[in-house]
Amino acid sequence: MPAIVAGLRYPHSRVLLPRTRLAYVHLRNLLTDAKRDRAARVSGYVAVWLPEEFVVLYLQRGEVVNTTIMDKAGWRSLAISAALERIPAEPEYGEICFHEADDEQVAAMFAAQTMTADSWPAELNLHDPAVLFPFLMSIMFDGLLEIVAEGSVNYLVFHAGAVDRAYLSIPATGSIVERIAKLFAPGSKVTEGKFRRWHALPPLPVQAPPALVQAYRELGNALVQRLVKDGRDSAPAIAEHARTNLLTKHPELDGFSIGKRPTREPVADTATLTTAVALWLSEVMWATADHEGTPPEALLKELTWERRHMFQSAGFYDRMPWKVM
Repeated sequence: MPAIVAGLRYPHSRVLLPRTRLAYVHLRNLLTDAKRDRAARVSGYVAVWLPEEFVVLYLQRGEVVNTTIMDKAGWRSLAISAALERIPAEPEYGEICFHEADDEQVAAMFAAQTMTADSWPAELNLHDPAVLFPFLMSIMFDGLLEIVAEGSVNYLVFHAGAVDRAYLSIPATGSIVERIAKLFAPGSKVTEGKFRRWHALPPLPVQAPPALVQAYRELGNALVQRLVKDGRDSAPAIAEHARTNLLTKHPELDGFSIGKRPTREPVADTATLTTAVALWLSEVMWATADHEGTPPEALLKELTWERRHMFQSAGFYDRMPWKVM
């Protein structure tokens, strides 16, 4: 387990599963219960400490909507399905916890793990609160401040230079000022900690669900197979050529292929992924058009019928140049 994350403690509003050995927990069942059990349908995070990696699953209303991973290469966002695959079904080592947390705190955690922090003035003494907070007030700072000390990760959200909300992993009660004062109390070691800031705190990005990704993959392969069956033997080559040409503007298509298992998982929201797939399949259908064969709208209706509600909810039909009734 990377030493840098082995002892990390993040804020939370409620402990749903205290940190325990991963071997005692069935992760898939835990996530399924989070979706079905009304009491567990919360926002928060599941943190998994593995021997060489640290994986964080972010939940909104019980659904996993994004993930991050920390390894030797550092922090980065990861496709949900790829993150789940990294967690062994029968682990011998590792630990896990499930904590409820405010949506804003979850967004702060994700931002701190994936966004480049803003720089500080070289002469500023970050570890002195009598210097740090007046500086942030003087520049009317709006954004996020992360303070990490002895594994304790804390987030302060600023508005116009003042702390508006605080998410602290140390036990503290009272007003925001009193809680932050405890964070900087003598003996807290926060003066030896790490301080980072970001001028903005965007909402937590929501990835396209793995089920939708798989549905689009199966639709692409089904379309090509149907075109080949109808006599367009060049359909696989046309589909691959179209996908390759679109990669520069739509890198999420790197997670797709025809006739073989993709080597990557796309990291994109539903709208971005749907736009890319619709453009790709539209180009394939234009290039293989047969005016005497099945009309495109009828072919799309046939191939998407079983999952029509999923595709409609994702906005797929609205992005196709044909009207599918």
